[in-house]
Amino acid sequence: MISVRAPFRLPIGGGGTDLPSYYSKYEGLLITAAINKYMFININIPALVNKIMVRYSITETVTNIEDLKHDIVKNTLKYFNYFGPLHINSMADISAGTGLGSSSAYTVALIRGMTSLLKKYFTLHELAELACKIEIEMCKKPIGKQDQYSSTYGGINSLEIDYSGNVRVVPLTLHNESLKELEYSLMMFYTNIERDANEILGEQSEKAALDEKETINSMHSIKEIGCKIKDSLVSGDIFRIGTYFDEHWQCKKKISAKMTDNKINEWYEIAMNNGAIGGKIMGAGGGGFFLFQCQIKDRKRLRSVLEKNNLQYMDFTFDFDGVKLLSNY
Repeated sequence: MISVRAPFRLPIGGGGTDLPSYYSKYEGLLITAAINKYMFININIPALVNKIMVRYSITETVTNIEDLKHDIVKNTLKYFNYFGPLHINSMADISAGTGLGSSSAYTVALIRGMTSLLKKYFTLHELAELACKIEIEMCKKPIGKQDQYSSTYGGINSLEIDYSGNVRVVPLTLHNESLKELEYSLMMFYTNIERDANEILGEQSEKAALDEKETINSMHSIKEIGCKIKDSLVSGDIFRIGTYFDEHWQCKKKISAKMTDNKINEWYEIAMNNGAIGGKIMGAGGGGFFLFQCQIKDRKRLRSVLEKNNLQYMDFTFDFDGVKLLSNY
């Protein structure tokens, strides 16, 4: 039995500039962090049953991998040229469609498990790139590279993406007090709205590919905001980040009408009137989790008001392990 966990990611700045349609023309820059919410995958080879069984929200049992509906599993096994019997079970701290990169965490954990099973060695960079290849090229998902790298490396990083898609990972070293301030000033709230991120990202990618003016200008601004957030993190000006979140959110809403709706806007206004410095919907938008920053003294008030308005608070800390092999028996 092989057990692996991979962390979900928290997008802090520059989100969307990791889409190929953008970075291939303008290069990308993102600030991203991993958190202590995980995707867990267990892999084992059954002794007597010559079948592939994949358990997630449903259970699939097949004899031919081409019959698998789970495209990430199917393409990962095809990449590794593995066609034998296998059982794959997954569990997650957070459900899919919530804007925290669950599918990429699944891909990263599965690849790490398969490399252990097949006794192959991959560097972290090679693992993250393979996860991108499987999701973007083989599964044809209209996503970027942020999630795979964050889940693989862990920690708080700057991701610099050149025109060819090469990713440079720069760990951001924060003073211990700054790290504590950042962790305690950030608050996450679940909207109870799950959405199809691929639909929203697909529209954004299409607009970027066509150089649609408002979309490109918004994404340029989002990249610049990411640079400012990076500078604030490194310099220890932690509470400036909330104002950049607000700028980011105003830009993001211009990209697609699907990013928000009247209810999401109402929640945002309530938060801003009750202690939030700024915030944004994480991931593609349209639902999932809100991320807000507030002064420490305003945490209780902000949480109380938003919970009364049917948002669900979720505590978290940063993860610095990245993808991790928990056991291999």
